[in-house]
This record gives sequence, C-alpha cells and structure tokens, in this order.
Amino acid sequence: MLALLSALFTFLVLTGLTSIIPTHEVVVSVLLANATMVVVLITIVAWSFFDLIRARRKGRAGARLHVRIAFMFGIVAAVPAILVAIIASITLERGLDRWFSTRTRAIVGSAVGVAQTYVREHALGIRADLAAMADDLSRLRGMYDENHPRFREILSAQASIRGLPVTMMIHGDSTIVERADVDPSREAQVPTNLSVRQATAQRPIIYFSDDADFVAAVMPLSAFTDTYLYVARPIDPKVLQYLRSTEAGLAEYSSMEDRRFGVQVAFALMYAVIALILLLSSVWLGLNFANWLAAPIRRLISAADLVASGNLNVKVPLRRSEGDLANLSESFNKMTDELRSQHEDIVGARDQIDQRRRFTEAVLSGVGAGVVGLDTKGRVTIINRSAERLLNRAQMDFIGVTIGDQIPEIAPLVEQALAGEERVLGTIKLSRGGRERTVNVRVTTEASSESEHGYVVTLDDITELVSAQRTSAWADVARRIAHEIKNPLTPIQLSAERLRRKYGKLLAHDHEIFDQCTQTIIRQVGDIGRMVDEFSTFARTPKPVVETQDLSETVRQVVFLMRVGHPEVSFEIELPSAKLPARFDRRLISQALTNIIKNAAEAIEAVPAAERGKGRIIVHVAREDAIAIVDVVDNGVGLPAENRERLLEPYVTTREKGTGLGLAIVGKILEEHGGKIELRDAPAVKEGGRGAWVRLSFAVENAPEVALQQGEAETQDGKQDDQKVSTA
Repeated sequence: MLALLSALFTFLVLTGLTSIIPTHEVVVSVLLANATMVVVLITIVAWSFFDLIRARRKGRAGARLHVRIAFMFGIVAAVPAILVAIIASITLERGLDRWFSTRTRAIVGSAVGVAQTYVREHALGIRADLAAMADDLSRLRGMYDENHPRFREILSAQASIRGLPVTMMIHGDSTIVERADVDPSREAQVPTNLSVRQATAQRPIIYFSDDADFVAAVMPLSAFTDTYLYVARPIDPKVLQYLRSTEAGLAEYSSMEDRRFGVQVAFALMYAVIALILLLSSVWLGLNFANWLAAPIRRLISAADLVASGNLNVKVPLRRSEGDLANLSESFNKMTDELRSQHEDIVGARDQIDQRRRFTEAVLSGVGAGVVGLDTKGRVTIINRSAERLLNRAQMDFIGVTIGDQIPEIAPLVEQALAGEERVLGTIKLSRGGRERTVNVRVTTEASSESEHGYVVTLDDITELVSAQRTSAWADVARRIAHEIKNPLTPIQLSAERLRRKYGKLLAHDHEIFDQCTQTIIRQVGDIGRMVDEFSTFARTPKPVVETQDLSETVRQVVFLMRVGHPEVSFEIELPSAKLPARFDRRLISQALTNIIKNAAEAIEAVPAAERGKGRIIVHVAREDAIAIVDVVDNGVGLPAENRERLLEPYVTTREKGTGLGLAIVGKILEEHGGKIELRDAPAVKEGGRGAWVRLSFAVENAPEVALQQGEAETQDGKQDDQKVSTA
C-alpha cells in the first residue's frame, strides 16, 4: 500500500496536479522514495520466489502447482506492463519527435524571421528617409544661418511628410541642436547607448532595442560641423509583442530541444518506477493469491500422500471461505472414512484368511506325508515341507509349474484325475538326490466351487516301511533257517571227521579220494555254519553298548586295518582338527565301517584291470549340529541306478558270492544308533567318472528321534554334501 501511494503521489507531483512545484530536488526526492519502495518490493518478491524454489527442491506437497500458479500470475502481471511500457516509450518518442521535427522547427524559426523582417523593413525605410532628409538639410545650410525659423519650418515639414515624429539635429555628444515640431506630445531622447560619432554618410547607424517601441537612425550632416541628423519612427506595439513572444518561444523551444534527452529520461524514470511498483505489487498480490489458492491443494496432496502410505486416519481441515476447495476437502474426508471402513473390513478378512492359512500350513507342515495342491490345469499352487524334502526341490521350483514337468512319474495319475476320476491311487518309484524311494500317490479333487476347483496330491514315502517289512520277513526266515540248518550241521561235521579218522587209513587205494571227500564235507559244513552265523547275526543284532568315544580315533583304527589288508588301494582320511566325541558302540560302528570300506575295496577290484588305474578310497568325518557323519567315497564300479535302495535289504547283492547281508547289517547297526545309511553316486560320476559314495550318520548324543529329523534335513541339500566330499 505504501508503494502504491508513493507511485500515485509521484504521478500527481510530476503532472502538476498538486500545489508542490516539481523542481529538480522534489523530482529526485520522490524518485528516490519510489526506488526505495521498488527495492523493498523486489526483496519481498525474490524471497517469496526463493521460498517457492526451496519448497519445490524439498519436494513439499503442492510445490510444483504453487510454482505454476505463481508463474502464471507473474506472466499475467508482467506481460501487460511490458507491452504498455513499449507502447508508452514509442508514444513518448513519437510525441517528442513531433515537437522537435524539422517542420515544427521551421515554423517556429519562420515566425521569428517574419517579425525580424518586419522590423528590418522599418529600419530600411527609415534609413532611406534619413539619407534623403540629410541631403536636403545639407543644401539648406545657408538658410539655417540666415533664416533659422524658416529652416525649422522646412525641417518640421520634411519630418511630417516622411512620417518621422522624432526628428532632431544633434551634436556628437548627443546634445540637441534643433528638432522638428511634428508631435509635441511625444518626448524623445537620444538613447544613451547610441554612439553618434560612429555614424558616417555611407554607414548610418540604425538603432533598435528590445525594450523600445521605435526604430531610430543617425547620420552626419555634411554641411554642418559635428552635427548629426537623428530620426525615430514608432513601431506597432502588437508587432513588438509578437516579436518578443516569438523570440521567447524560440528560446524555450531551443531550451526544450537541448533538454530533450533529460525529459525523456525523466519521463522514462517516472514511468519505470511507477510501472515497477505496479508490477511488483501485482506479482506480490499474485503470489499471495497463489498461496491462498495452493494452500488447500497442498493440504489435500499431503493428506493423499499420507493415505497412500497407509494412514487412513487423515483429516483435512475444512475452511468454508475456500469455496469449492472446501467442498473438495469435505469429499476427501468422506472418502478417507469410507476407505478406512473398507480397509478395516479387508484387514479383518485378511487376518481371518491368514489365520486359516497359517493353520493349514501348520497342519501341512506337521503332516509326514507330502501334500501338493493343484489347480484345474495341473499347476502347483501349494506344497508342504515334507513334499519338498521328498522331492529334494525348493518350493519356488514348483509354484506355478505343471506338476508333470517336475514329477513326471505321477503325470499319468494326475491326468486320470484331471479327466474326471474323483480319486486316483497308485505306487511309484522316485529317484531324487541319488536315492530311490517308494511312494504311495493319492490324487483327490477339492470339494469347492468351479472357480476355485483344484486337486490335492498326497505323497506317502513307504520306502522305510517296505524295507522294514522285508527286513522283518527276512529276519524271521533267517531265524528259521538258522534253527533248522544249524542243528544237523554239527552231527554231519562230527560224522565226517570220525569217518576220516577211522576209515581213512583202511582205504589203501581210495585213500586220497576218501580224504578229499571228507575234507570237502567238513569245509562246506563250515561254510554253511558261517552263513548260518550271519543269518543269526542279522536276525538277532546285539543291542549296542554306548559309551562316549572319539569317533575320529575309531575311524582312524578301522582305516589303518583296511589299509594293511588292501595295500594296493590308496586310502585318504579327512578328520576334524579336534576330537569328535560321540556316544556309540565302538565294536558295532567299527564293524559297520569295516563292511563299507571292504565293499569299496571289492568294488575297486571289480573294475577291469585295464580300466582300474590306482584304486582310491576317501574317508571323510565331520559333525553337523547333533549328527556325526562318515562319508566313504571310492572309484570302483559304482552303484546301480535302479533299485539302489534295495541293496539295503537282506539277501540283495550285486556280487556273485555275496550273501546280501553286509549292508543290511550296517543299516540295522545305524538304526540302533538313531542314524541311517545313504547310497549315492561319487562326485566324479557327474564328470563322466565312476565310483560310489556311502554316507553313515547317527546322533552324537544317541537320540534316535533327533537324529532322524536331522538326517531328513541333511538330505534336502545334496549339492552341499557333494561339494564337501569333492573338496575332501
């Protein structure tokens, strides 16, 4: 308001609409006052723009919109002012050009010339009259001396005829000698600044003064001594007034022409100051209006950001003075109320679904059988941990993939279910991670709507059950065989020995044959006895007597004995840097490890001599959590890919003279220690080599339930085991 009042006051002063005279000091003072207000306004506007830019850089809500609105108001205020400035400058320039154009300058100069020409004509006329009259008076020199009154009459007549009301004869010192009586009322005197003696007959003096209303002339009289003729003729006062005003106007015009640039600068400064004040005031008002307009929008944007971040309790303050924006704020608050209500309903439903899902996952995780959920196209939607461990794959490998691509063994059963059968049962063989498992498969349809229809595949690992059934059956058979065969073996062996002792010397001719036959009977009976002993051992494995032992030392002793028995094979043993204490039956674990290493040595011997090379057996001992692990890796003939797990069953062997009880006995020993045996391919098989890898694992603290759980977890990642053994 002060700036606008200052601009108005400046305009009134400079245009002469006030009693204050616009002197140079006054103009400079008001311009300095306005310049001060301009500086203040520029500072305020610049600070406002700086706040806008800083808010935009900080990413404040609505900052961009605020800048755009302020920018538009600035353009709306600046463009008209600039256009008016250009037009005013052109108008002022053109207006001054008209005032100082050549035509105007010629008109003003012509007016002065006309007046001066008029006076000059009077001067020329009085000069001619002066010369004629001086000549006539010079011829009347004698009359002047003889008849002076007559001479005066002639002088007066000459002055009257020529229209010279002032006619005098004067000396060089301007004293009057004689004067004509033409107009007694007009008293004339010779101007004091007139140099009479400088006049000559050839160059009379013409006198005209700015403050005089007459034209005078003086010329010497040749017939008289030091006598001059002085005449004066009056000029029209209006002509003199016009001449003076014209000369004054010409002087003022010249002065204005000299001050033209200063006038332009003064007007330009006045307009610039007033225009800047109006422009900056408009910009400032525009900024304030932009603040007023952008404030509710900024609040809405901030509230929308909070809502987007999840805060639905946001309320935008209502200000009825904001008009439609207040209605928008009210609608926004209603929207957030509706969103909060719907969000609470959705969260409640989600929590309920999550609770059900967690319960379902807990049930599925606790189920020993593998469970796989399928959609209507046979793609996997859910899989529990038991199925992951059984299939030796992570959950992410199955989700969204057709089950037939991941488990081709059950694809026929799933296709039957997809074809419309409500329940499909079957038994399959799964080979995962170097292990072959026997699995019962059950495919059932879900009792749900058509849009949510799906299938559930249940995988029951019955490998251990089948193996246990076979082992139990073979143990019963072994007991019966041992009971039925072992009893007659002793009488047979005793009878054969008695026959050899009593009749061996009596048979002279067939002594060798008789001795050979009895030796054969005794030897075969011994072999049958040893076989029966193995049957008995398998049928009645002694209970382990567990004690705290150093597993590393036990393994070292077994490897030492086997190295002595098989010098042609290279044994490499990898033991922990410290002792590995565990609770186990040293004799049984040594027996189990001896059987495994013996089988490895026999597998190396089974390789043809041309292909065998240097036999190599690696024994690696480690502990993982509460599980002790002994890995035996060889470069022998390896294990069969099919029915590999059946090698752990009694009387199943790949050697011609094997009984098939060695691995079965090892399995029973580890089972008594809460562990298990695993049959795998050696790491070299992946690179085109050969060999077998047998892993023995049991609980360090002799806790079968812990050992079984840990053992299942260990087999889930066969790649880590391959890397460890390969490094060893």
